[in-house]
Amino acid sequence: MVQIPAFENQILPLNLPSSIGLYVTQEQFALLSAANRDLQLERTARGELIVNPPTGWETGGYNWNISGELYLWWRSSGEPGLAFDSSTGFILPNGATRSPDACWISQSRWDGLSAEKKGTFANICPDFVVELRSSSDRIEPLQEKMREYIGNGARLGWLLDPQQRRVEIYRWGLAVEVLDNPESLFGEQVLPGFGLNLRRVWG
Repeated sequence: MVQIPAFENQILPLNLPSSIGLYVTQEQFALLSAANRDLQLERTARGELIVNPPTGWETGGYNWNISGELYLWWRSSGEPGLAFDSSTGFILPNGATRSPDACWISQSRWDGLSAEKKGTFANICPDFVVELRSSSDRIEPLQEKMREYIGNGARLGWLLDPQQRRVEIYRWGLAVEVLDNPESLFGEQVLPGFGLNLRRVWG
C-alpha cells in the first residue's frame, strides 16, 4: 500500500496489486527506509521495491537464535570481521539492496571499503548469509535471492526451511547441497569453528 496526498490535510491509501511493481531509485529507497523503520524493505537490481511486514513470533524466535549463535561465535573465536542481523541492508554489486536474516563480513573486505561505501547501506555483499523461510514465504524467491548473493560475492549461504526441516547450502562455484532434517551446520572455511545446532534453533 502506498499513501498519496489527496487534499491539504488528507492522505488516501493506494493498494498496489502484486502484478504491478513499484520502482524506486537508491536515493528514494533510502528515504523510504528511514520513514518506515517498522518495515523491512528491499530493492531488486531492477529497482523494484519489496515490502516485508514485521515477522511473526515464531520466525522472530528463529532469527534471534541464529543471530545469537553467530554473535557468540564472533565474540569467542577472535575471527576478525563483523556480524549483522536482519535489520541491516547492503547494496550488492548488481545494485540490489538486500537484508539477509543474518550475515558476516570479513575484516579485510570491510576495511577495503571507502567511507563513502560504508554509508547507510554498505556497498558490499557479505561473505556469509542466512535466509530463513517463514510460513508465508514462497521458496522460489528465496532461492533466487540466495543465487543472487552467491553471484555477487558471497562465499557461503544457508537457506533454512523450518516447516520442512530442510536446508539448502549455497557455495561459490558449486552446486546447491540439500540436507533433510540435519542436526547441525558448520561454517567451513568461511567461518572457521562456527557451528549451528539446528535443534536449538527450531526445537
